[in-house]
Amino acid sequence: MALPSLHLSPHPYSFENAKALVALEYGEPKLRVVEVKGPSAGDARTNLTLTRLPAVEADPETWICGASAAAHYLLPERMRGSGLKEVALVRQWLSYADVEVVPSACAWAFPVLGLLKHNKQAVERAQLDLKKTLRFLDDHLKLRTYLVGEGITLADIAMSCALLLPYQHVFEPDFRKPFVNVNRWFLTCVNQPEFKRALGEVKLCEKVASVTREKCAGQQQPAGAVQNAVVPETAAPMDGEPVKKTAAQLKKEAQKKEKMEKFLQKQEKLKEQQHRQPEKKAKGDKKEKKDPGVTTYDIATPAGEKKDVSCPMPDSYSPQYVEAAWYSWWEKQGFFKPEYGRSISEPNPKGLFMICIPPPNVTGSLHLGHALTNAIQDSLTRWHRMRGETTLWNPGCDHAGIATQVVVEKRLWRESRKTRHDLGRREFIEEVWKWKHEKGDRIYHQLRKLGSSMDWDRACFTMDPKLSAAVEEAFVRLHDNGVIYRSTRLVNWSCTLNSAISDIEVDKKELTGRTLLPVPNYTDKVEFGVLISFAYKLEGSGEEVVVATTRIETMLGDTAVAVHPQDPRYQNLRGKFALHPFCDRKLPIVFDEFVDMNFGTGAVKITPAHDQNDYEVGMRHQLEFINIMDDNGYLINVPEPFLGMKRFDARKAVLEALKQKGLFKEVKDNPMVVPVCSRSKDIVEPLLKPQWYVRCNEMAKMAADAVRNGDLKIIPETHLKTWFNWMDNIRDWCISRQLWWGHRTPAYFVTVDDPEVPAGEDADGHYWVSGRTVEIAKQKAAERFNVTPDRISLRQDQDVLDTWFSSGLFPFSIFGWPDETEDLRIFYPGTLLETGHDILFFWVARMVMLGLKLTGKLPFKEVYLHAIVRDAHGRKMSKSLGNVIDPLDVIFGISLEGLHAQLLESNLEPTEIERAKEGQKSDYPNGIPECGTDALRFALCAYTSQGRDINLDVNRVLGYRHFCNKLWNATKFAIRGLGQDFSPEGIAQRSSQESLIDRWILSRLSHAVESCDRGFKQYDFPGITTAVYNFWLYELCDVYLECLKPVFAGTDENASRVARNTLYTCLDVALRLLSPFMPFITEELYQRLPRRLAQDPPSITVTSYPEYEEYNWRDEELDRNAEFALSIVRTVRSLRADYNLTKTRADCYLKCLDQSTAALVSSFTSYIQTLSSCKAVTVLVDEDCPTGCAVAIASDRCSVHLMLKGLIDAEKEVTKLRNKQGEVQKQIAKLREKMSKADYSTKVPQKIQDMEMEKLKQSETELQKVEEAMRNFEKMI
Repeated sequence: MALPSLHLSPHPYSFENAKALVALEYGEPKLRVVEVKGPSAGDARTNLTLTRLPAVEADPETWICGASAAAHYLLPERMRGSGLKEVALVRQWLSYADVEVVPSACAWAFPVLGLLKHNKQAVERAQLDLKKTLRFLDDHLKLRTYLVGEGITLADIAMSCALLLPYQHVFEPDFRKPFVNVNRWFLTCVNQPEFKRALGEVKLCEKVASVTREKCAGQQQPAGAVQNAVVPETAAPMDGEPVKKTAAQLKKEAQKKEKMEKFLQKQEKLKEQQHRQPEKKAKGDKKEKKDPGVTTYDIATPAGEKKDVSCPMPDSYSPQYVEAAWYSWWEKQGFFKPEYGRSISEPNPKGLFMICIPPPNVTGSLHLGHALTNAIQDSLTRWHRMRGETTLWNPGCDHAGIATQVVVEKRLWRESRKTRHDLGRREFIEEVWKWKHEKGDRIYHQLRKLGSSMDWDRACFTMDPKLSAAVEEAFVRLHDNGVIYRSTRLVNWSCTLNSAISDIEVDKKELTGRTLLPVPNYTDKVEFGVLISFAYKLEGSGEEVVVATTRIETMLGDTAVAVHPQDPRYQNLRGKFALHPFCDRKLPIVFDEFVDMNFGTGAVKITPAHDQNDYEVGMRHQLEFINIMDDNGYLINVPEPFLGMKRFDARKAVLEALKQKGLFKEVKDNPMVVPVCSRSKDIVEPLLKPQWYVRCNEMAKMAADAVRNGDLKIIPETHLKTWFNWMDNIRDWCISRQLWWGHRTPAYFVTVDDPEVPAGEDADGHYWVSGRTVEIAKQKAAERFNVTPDRISLRQDQDVLDTWFSSGLFPFSIFGWPDETEDLRIFYPGTLLETGHDILFFWVARMVMLGLKLTGKLPFKEVYLHAIVRDAHGRKMSKSLGNVIDPLDVIFGISLEGLHAQLLESNLEPTEIERAKEGQKSDYPNGIPECGTDALRFALCAYTSQGRDINLDVNRVLGYRHFCNKLWNATKFAIRGLGQDFSPEGIAQRSSQESLIDRWILSRLSHAVESCDRGFKQYDFPGITTAVYNFWLYELCDVYLECLKPVFAGTDENASRVARNTLYTCLDVALRLLSPFMPFITEELYQRLPRRLAQDPPSITVTSYPEYEEYNWRDEELDRNAEFALSIVRTVRSLRADYNLTKTRADCYLKCLDQSTAALVSSFTSYIQTLSSCKAVTVLVDEDCPTGCAVAIASDRCSVHLMLKGLIDAEKEVTKLRNKQGEVQKQIAKLREKMSKADYSTKVPQKIQDMEMEKLKQSETELQKVEEAMRNFEKMI
């Protein structure tokens, strides 16, 4: 039988042939590659049409036609998608590539290649469509290496082949530059060996140049193969057989063409209308400011070079424009390094600040909790750096033992159907490192996008050789000192992971009663939340004792029954035994005070090897410990028929056996907490295991005393109770993990080749030694057993150490401890540890304990614990609720469909995905708008309040984007007001020539400086953000800039000069105040301002932070007077709004109580006139105001009279007010009637009574205002 054949299409520049040829390389079946010439070339094969090529001829009767179908057939199954979700996603991408991308790619590339007549409109449309596609792809690939899953699939092949010609011939460097993630993905694909064999070397376009009918550059094919393309409908005939279209196809084309012509005509008409109606266009611009479009920075700037700010400022703020190019310049200039501008070996008189990042897991991506940590830490770091201190924020990443191993094992199984045991330890660890190198930089990429000013040259990974050496040294020292010891105790065991897990990796699932839960490796759900009662017969009598349990299968390991010593019901059982129904075992009746006499029957079954409380009872009463479960959850050490059963299968079997023996009593609902492994979703089992433990009592006392003595400060103090509760009641810490990925325990089990030395047991610590090398460990063992080293055989422990052990060493291991490095000497101890309060014990306490024990020093002086981020409804972030948000999605924005797509790549159950989709649809019906990094950082810090959780509303983040737009426009106006030739004075200082409003704004600036300084020192982030927000928005923008407009428009040059210097000082200082929170926009605007001195720092990042001593211009009396004047302005504005005087200017009369008030108000009249848009402002004391004014009280010293006569139709207004008066009077009468009823106070709930009383007061006040307005208008008639 002939070999199967792959038939290729004859057309040049083939997208479709490329797809099939790449698939062929991956699948590697033995196929003949056949070139189809077409009938015009004499090809006699008429069973194929060119539109169905490429095609696979599996046998003479079976054809697989079309590139997608052929590629699907040729590829191995794993590349079509693993699982139903991935298969569906691959198909969607395949369809998207064929239907959306290929036509646009052809329409743009083919005219350049001479294969299609140039049509300007078609090319422009294709360019827009491809830009849209690339933006979508770039967003999707932000945190992904490939489109679907963890490896190349048919989706990647189809999409990369669809984009092949554009990348080779029309995507010039400037065009493709914004799409960093797409470029990375495309190059990753085409540089795979399989792609290279099919396509040859793919060279990216440097400059578009016309080419005529040549083979695709770099495409390499089997002999005789020709490349085909999906030719757009407008394609000109090509060599070979032209594509014949059916009548239906031609009709469809005509309809499309007609629609396009109508669309273009409509666009032309709109353009003409816009030209004819410039006023309407201006209104359109005004709307655009409310919803600014995306403006991008398109000036070619090599990475690390300074951004070009010589161009005009865009009309409105755009995060993409502002945040472009700055970070790489900061990093290249070394601004984030402590060595910047000084030698770290020389003491800095201004001090030193060192903080290390809580190392995120290498497996994950950042969520908003990480973003909060980052925003706080970076604002503190930038503040200290700007204060001139030697500053280091040290980045790092945690190897995340269990999480990483789980991810890689799943990938291994998905791609090759192999387990880690199939590979072996060494090869599996190589796979993990490979995965780390592929994915490990994802978090660092996110941190850079968040503007983190970290010293990346000092970035550490907990599995790096330097940190691994510190872990080994710490273990050996602690083991030699007896702090680490070997013991057999109960641990949290995951049968799925085959490992002990820490408490933080155990989720506590609360049940209200009977609940069926899914458990890995069980087809049916398992019952929990019930209490089963059964009886034990007593030895030598017909009596029985009834006990109850939620885990009936564990009764197979029972070794006693316990009752309370004071329980009168069981005093007769002293010295007696119960009989186990399934084996020859007597269970002593023991008396222990841990038993609750009021729970159940007051008698408790004791399973010392499978329950923590029972373990302690067993230790107190020296009971037998029987382990009935192996590492995989199968029963051992039990009688038939239970032997070898899975634990939850045994649950059913034991219950049935008890019923058969007549010992079952009842089953009832029981509220309980089920421990679930957060990594594997398995039910956690307490199992007896020989493990390594850290003795914590002494270290915990040192840590607690450090806080009590004031050496270590925990902020806020509300967490002190938790700290002391943990430290004063600490239990020893199990640090063994039955994994392969992690720091392998440097401990060795000793076997001695000497008949006088008995063989040891695994649980016996005497037979274990530790050492930095095998040779050292062997020497230790020889000395311990008094034999020569050649008699010693060592077996290293297979386990690795708990991830929290290496994390606990992080503050000093990153500096090379135990070696005495310069960094260790200078930067340890650190200054501050900032993290979430949820890991106060798991990480913070252990760092303190290990730091004190191993270095003799506290690792830091202060601990600041921030709140936990919740959603806008106060719910905990949960994937199943759909409220876990990637900070990059807030920064760049994402559609609702994009949020839904992320759920498909999670590990959620289908029902949970639907639930999460509903949550997303409810919270983000239009997706998440682009907010930018600065707005997100500022919002998170503004939300932070000590001791409270944060309910984050993304809409509030959007509000801070609008604040950024206000800054942008204000600075733009200010720069225009300063003028091109403005040069600020050498130092910021007050002269004697400032106007009243100049002096006021400098006083408010001084207040903002003082508030920010105090806030940073007290970790009062809402206080800082409020101070700087209020200054910019309510004082600088709303008041001062408005007051400057007539000054800049006037003829007083001296006043303008003084005002310009004051304005410059405000901008310069206010940008620096804001910089720690909004580094990008402040840098952008700061760089556009002139410098005071030529030697000023090059970046706001390293410019000094304003201090109160330097800007001590506070004038509290002036502040009070100005606030009084502004209250008058607000009153005037309120009157204008009440009478709808939006554009009309009215005369204003200010009636003052006395001459001193009048003098005060008179000094502010010009500003009041400007800010309230009045025609004229007149201050009166004894004189009466003219008639026809609306009156409002500004304060007890001043009333506002706004002249309305002649500006409005008084009779019409009186008629409207009479109608309003009648409505309000009816409402008041109705409320009074209701409240006057005899039973109102007894029958109506108090809450409703309070609401109705408040409503009555509001209505009465409204009536007074209506009647007052009527009287005013009647005077004008």
